[in-house]
Amino acid sequence: MEKMNQALEKMKMLVGMEVEEEDEEQASGPSRDLSSFIDDFNRNCALSSKQRLYGFAICFVSGLACTFLSMLVFFHPIKFGVTFTFGNLLALGSTAFLIGPKRQVTMMLDPVRIYATALYLASIIIALFCAVYVHSKILTLFAVILEFGALFWYSLSYVPFARSMVSKIMVGCFDTEF
Repeated sequence: MEKMNQALEKMKMLVGMEVEEEDEEQASGPSRDLSSFIDDFNRNCALSSKQRLYGFAICFVSGLACTFLSMLVFFHPIKFGVTFTFGNLLALGSTAFLIGPKRQVTMMLDPVRIYATALYLASIIIALFCAVYVHSKILTLFAVILEFGALFWYSLSYVPFARSMVSKIMVGCFDTEF
């Protein structure tokens, strides 16, 4: 019975139902302000497990629908860039329903994936900028390809050893001697 309780507690922590208490005396300065803002935001976003799953499902399915529907306007790169990017943002935001916004941001800023996160967020901004302000079809397509690659690399950061394996495969494929 004890193992069942521990497993249940781990599952609750996984979906963000239990918030870890941190020493408030250790945090200070600007990082303390950001941390307190995120803590307040988490407290105001208290959802039941059922509400979290509904929020995740709605956001994730909407994101996938936008991403797949963007293929219908593939030959209109500006519309494609906006819908593809919006779909990616919805799919990314859906996980915040499961684990909570604080843990989502903490995981995104983890030293293992900070560069992948920065590249992914920058590619989203570049894709939207090229589609909305520049109105360049070639730049928008290039930015969407960059965004897709950044999303792939960011997603691999959650799978242990996946990025090193993909790196070794790519080096093996493109390493040629004449």
